[in-house]
Amino acid sequence: MQSLPHLAVCRSNKSPWVCLTCSSVHCGRYVNGHAKKHYEDAQVPLTNHKKSEKQDKAQHTVCMDCSSYSTYCYRCDDFVVNDTKLGLVQKVREHLQNLENSAFTADRHRKRKLLENSTLNSKLLKVNGSTTAICATGLRNLGNTCFMNAILQSLSNIEQFCCYFKELPAVELRNGKTAGRRTYHTRSQGDNNVSLVEEFRKTLCALWQGSQTAFSPESLFYVVWKIMPNFRGYQQQDAHEFMRYLLDHLHLELQGGFNGVSRSAILQENSTLSASNKCCINGASTVVTAIFGGILQNEVNCLICGTESRKFDPFLDLSLDIPSQFRSKRSKNQENGPVCSLRDCLRSFTDLEELDETELYMCHKCKKKQKSTKKFWIQKLPKVLCLHLKRFHWTAYLRNKVDTYVEFPLRGLDMKCYLLEPENSGPESCLYDLAAVVVHHGSGVGSGHYTAYATHEGRWFHFNDSTVTLTDEETVVKAKAYILFYVERQARAGSDKL
Repeated sequence: MQSLPHLAVCRSNKSPWVCLTCSSVHCGRYVNGHAKKHYEDAQVPLTNHKKSEKQDKAQHTVCMDCSSYSTYCYRCDDFVVNDTKLGLVQKVREHLQNLENSAFTADRHRKRKLLENSTLNSKLLKVNGSTTAICATGLRNLGNTCFMNAILQSLSNIEQFCCYFKELPAVELRNGKTAGRRTYHTRSQGDNNVSLVEEFRKTLCALWQGSQTAFSPESLFYVVWKIMPNFRGYQQQDAHEFMRYLLDHLHLELQGGFNGVSRSAILQENSTLSASNKCCINGASTVVTAIFGGILQNEVNCLICGTESRKFDPFLDLSLDIPSQFRSKRSKNQENGPVCSLRDCLRSFTDLEELDETELYMCHKCKKKQKSTKKFWIQKLPKVLCLHLKRFHWTAYLRNKVDTYVEFPLRGLDMKCYLLEPENSGPESCLYDLAAVVVHHGSGVGSGHYTAYATHEGRWFHFNDSTVTLTDEETVVKAKAYILFYVERQARAGSDKL
């Protein structure tokens, strides 16, 4: 196979898969499914008579992803790691890599020429008087993995969190003949040497280094499949649910050891994460709880006897309802009433509410379930305040999306009025500035597409899987946010309040 032909059926350039039997190239099964159809068409002549051994070998069942170089068998419906005795699969893989490297080199020369001859545009910026190109790196979509990519890009732009992982020492999982070579993970491999922290670290290190336009998080996704069974397969998933699972599992793994050094010891050495800023969730504190951890006070009052119950609940994010009076509004520019704001959602979350009949409170004084009221106070604010807008809700048998536009500030989100003891807070300690926004495009949680906006060194970027583009604040504030990441403002003069 000297070179790859153009796609046999459609002109899609997403996830091309090459058949290892006939070398024809089709879009992957997670695009338009033409690679799968190619396999199915090859089975037709075999349905009316007995399969011979010769025919069985020519069923076009095995193909290779030209982006990640993973090998897939349609008959097994799984990725495979086996090779022929002559190592033919590895030869195809190396040939594809050589093609990609030569194409990348040619593209790099072409871009360098354009940079030399072009004027300042959306891809070029003036930094300290000199012109530089965007150094952001996209994340390849491995088959409906935009939910993961949007979260990873958002977390990569939370500086304190990202830097902690990037500064961790690397774990060498390979040695001997395979040292330094790329591995091709499959679901059939064992759990040995699986480390979510290590693959998360590698992914963060690959972003913003400017050496490639897109990085394939295949190894990280493999680990996700291994330790988070809910996310196996290639169907669309909820980005918020993935974020919670990811942070929880990072937190649990970080409580173990790392190359003989306690992770808690590494955490304590980081002077920016002092003990006073740690919030413990499920065991010892880690960078996850130090950055995202806050504490809620939950007050419940019995309406019959007046008994008050208080308890403190740690949190990594706050899930906010969009008030019902705003749910019929579908765009920012509609004139039927006021625009829903983030303050409305926060007020709805913290306001006193009467629990309904399905949530009766077991009063210890009355010795039975009684009607009661509930109110949340924030006892401790986190360094990074993650706010999840509950856009998906169940109605009868369907999970519908609330498409209401919610106005949110880019700077100066003031959280003081939601604090249990605001008088103990400094003037700047309750102000937050936006770092990243995850947006869901589409109508349902199991469909649609996720992208993210994030700010990096004072500039806003739009992350859409492999594509990263510069954008502006006006575009960001018009987005229908799903998850908002606010970073605690460092003490400085002046402030803009929500």
